[in-house]
Amino acid sequence: MQEKVQQKLKILADAAKFDVSCASSGNSRKNKGGIGNAVAAGICHSFTDDGRCISLFKILMTNNCIYDCAYCINRRTNDRPRATFTVQEIVDLTINFYRRNYIEGLFLSSGVIKNPDYTMERMMLVAKKLRLEERYFGYIHMKAIPGANQDLIQQAGKYADRLSVNIEIPTEFQLKKLAPEKNYQSVLQPMNQIKEGIQIYKEERKKYRRIPKFTPAGQSTQLIVGATPESDRQILQLSSSFYNQQQLKRVYYSGYLPVNEYDKRLPAMQSPPLVRENRLYQSDWLMRFYQFSADEILTEEHPFLDLDVDPKLAYALRNLHMFPVDINRADYPLILRVPGIGVQSAKMIVDARRFRRLTSYHLKKIGVVMKRAQYFITCNELAGRVLDWEPSRLKSHIVAESQMKKRKAGDTQLMLFPPQARITGQPKQLYF
Repeated sequence: MQEKVQQKLKILADAAKFDVSCASSGNSRKNKGGIGNAVAAGICHSFTDDGRCISLFKILMTNNCIYDCAYCINRRTNDRPRATFTVQEIVDLTINFYRRNYIEGLFLSSGVIKNPDYTMERMMLVAKKLRLEERYFGYIHMKAIPGANQDLIQQAGKYADRLSVNIEIPTEFQLKKLAPEKNYQSVLQPMNQIKEGIQIYKEERKKYRRIPKFTPAGQSTQLIVGATPESDRQILQLSSSFYNQQQLKRVYYSGYLPVNEYDKRLPAMQSPPLVRENRLYQSDWLMRFYQFSADEILTEEHPFLDLDVDPKLAYALRNLHMFPVDINRADYPLILRVPGIGVQSAKMIVDARRFRRLTSYHLKKIGVVMKRAQYFITCNELAGRVLDWEPSRLKSHIVAESQMKKRKAGDTQLMLFPPQARITGQPKQLYF
């Protein structure tokens, strides 16, 4: 690898780490005599069910940017090393890394250089060259640049498996405050265009067997959490509208990193709000798979997520009048609302109870977390304990149980692998 390209790679790979919206593919683009496969299992430095680690080449085309967004490390007023890849350099790196089995896909983002059209065109050309010249059929996730010409985004959709438009800040008022050169309209316009392109493709696919694909893995976006004072309820309502109106595949939440501490418009933080970020992901999961609405997870009286317990348990504690749930009679949506019962477990409960009444033994075999669910259910021999507890007392009890379990797990690990063995390099001994 040329020294110049290697230096660019070092700068731009590091700059790309702040974009967390690396999406699973959800697509199965067929290999037609070229190289690479976009498998439905997904791409993004993750592990599949069979234990395979799937990796993604995550890179910025450039960290030069015409914008001066307060929350961005690559803002134009920051004094930091800058670099820009040519189209051919990214193509060559992707193919060479793939042939060496370093990667299985490409995640391409970029700062905005010169103008949105110029940037979008160069990114589109990367995907076009990979598909048509290199015959690369692996996974490509590309950013759609807000403000770019619609024709360029349309062309990018023909070559990329997934497109994403990052809205970054949850409300337009705060966006204008931290990024005066941006607006919601420039973000929503490409989102709408991508949504319409996907709908047209699906309708045409019903009539014609062979038509060009358009972003078959859908679109996604990213929200920064903690840089502005919006409540979790506002964030979840915005995410819900994206899922319902824009048909987004994923909304990603990124805890604000204090990279520009000198900017007084930003909050004084020492570290990103990782627990809050995790709770938002859990809430997002409830909306996507557990049939919860944003207004059920958080209300006007409770606009922020409880950092001590997960949002499903918090919902149950606020709505104890709905519990205990009779596992042998309740319908599927109500069973999904029981803490400790997942989607697959709920489906198995509904299927299994057709043949016999279920007991706590059966529920454990199915995979229900009985330490949590026991307070919110009744079954053949188990009477729900939820009526015996006040919400605050029940919460304290469950949190204390969870902390005790973690401590025991930590003690077990110390017994198996003593600290002195780990530090000094002595052989690890088992203690029973």
